Amino acid sequence: MGILILVVDVGNTNIVMGIYKGEKLISNWRISTSSERTSDEMGLLLLQFFEHAKVNPNDVKDVIISSVVPPVMYALELAINKYVNSQPLIVSSKIKTGINILYDNPKDVGADRIVNAVAALKLYGGPIIIVDFGTATTFCAITKDGDYLGGVICAGIKISMDALFARAAKLPRVELVRPEKIIGKNTVESMQAGAIYGYAGQVDYIVKKMQEEMGGNVKIVATGGLARLIAQESKSITEINGKLTLEGLRLIYEMNR
Repeated sequence: MGILILVVDVGNTNIVMGIYKGEKLISNWRISTSSERTSDEMGLLLLQFFEHAKVNPNDVKDVIISSVVPPVMYALELAINKYVNSQPLIVSSKIKTGINILYDNPKDVGADRIVNAVAALKLYGGPIIIVDFGTATTFCAITKDGDYLGGVICAGIKISMDALFARAAKLPRVELVRPEKIIGKNTVESMQAGAIYGYAGQVDYIVKKMQEEMGGNVKIVATGGLARLIAQESKSITEINGKLTLEGLRLIYEMNR
């Protein structure tokens, strides 16, 4: 199959992995994030995914990882060393990204936000705002020259709904789907309306205020597991790219190989 690159994005809820051959993503998968897995468990999962994708581990030349979950990293790096025979490149503010981080402390910026910024700037150009619907929902502002200005961090949709379920005794846990009308006729529809329409309104307001501070005429790209669900109600999101983080990892690997 030729030389392959393994890209790994370790998030608070899921670990997303992808295999690139050149610029083409040939396979990707996700597993739940757990600090309880041993390196051998992680390694055997990797081998199962490789087998399913018809990938020979010996063809994997290099590995690059972005992570916001430090407790997972020890077992993950050991697994990659043992089962892929590779020493992974870890994304941090110290490696070459082409992004100039203007945060008060650049080390505070999550690796996933750096990776998304690299991909968004390359694919869409700047100025751009990236909305990442993950465990937390993050908004990142990037100028056309690649300056990372900063952003906004909010509780994710699932966190918000879990808190509502946990703290309100009579409210049930509900499926995150878009109700037909914003005025719910029962408790479930009312909660779904609050989650979907309320979150879309929050996104549009934050994006509007960020655009004003950036001088207007800013592209908006959404990524993350719930991006498509919210984007269909948002007036501000213009692009959806569920593979933005994986693409950013590939681009950073190319800069640093």
